[in-house]
Amino acid sequence: MIVTTTQTIEGKRIVDYKEVVFGEVIIGINVFKDLFAGVRNIVGGRSKSYEEELIKARNKAMAEMQERAEQLGANAVVAVDIDYQVLGADNGMMMVIASGTAVYCQ
Repeated sequence: MIVTTTQTIEGKRIVDYKEVVFGEVIIGINVFKDLFAGVRNIVGGRSKSYEEELIKARNKAMAEMQERAEQLGANAVVAVDIDYQVLGADNGMMMVIASGTAVYCQ
């Protein structure tokens, strides 16, 4: 499946626009990861554990979006966008949403 942030696909012609598809993932952040990330905020540096969680969540959201597009008979998703949202009273959760338009192209 072709997945792109652009509205068109070079060398392909979109012949059918299916509908907007989404992939949503909500992840909770582990207390120990929070603790170490807090230390990183004080002394500087990157939080590898947070980065790994974000990568996993983004990949799951993209896979879910592609699966929904395939169920509609699409062979590509165009105009893909990924959004991140912090949730929960203590900001202990994060939502990752991948969205795009499912299309069939030749």
